[in-house]
Amino acid sequence: MTVKQISVFIENKEGRMKKTMKALGKENINIRALSLADTSKYGILRLIVSDNEAAVKALEEDGFIVRETEVLVVFIPDQPNGLNTVLESFEKDKINVEYLYAFVSNKVDEAIVVMRLENMEAGKSALEKNNITILTEEDIKNL
Repeated sequence: MTVKQISVFIENKEGRMKKTMKALGKENINIRALSLADTSKYGILRLIVSDNEAAVKALEEDGFIVRETEVLVVFIPDQPNGLNTVLESFEKDKINVEYLYAFVSNKVDEAIVVMRLENMEAGKSALEKNNITILTEEDIKNL
């Protein structure tokens, strides 16, 4: 029940972000979620998209370095302390969150969080034990 996330390595200079968006737009790829982390010289653009295969192909053809990573995507209550209800699931088993980012959809009442965990299997198990809804790639396509 993991979802494939695309990571794109881009130079931290004018026009590079636009070039990535143009490559995806040409192929009619819809971005469901994104996160950009940068340093002074480069950035890592993390994306959840409507069609991973087409996105990877389009970006690589445009000269970008692209990697796919497994992440968990979950619903969280869209209210104060909502994220903490999910994070508490990891406390007992000491599961470390490497990174996360969130997005919302007008089709559901919950917020949606993408997370990469140090131990993905243990994290998945902890979420399931605590009745946290884990989304599939098909679920995300329907948002």
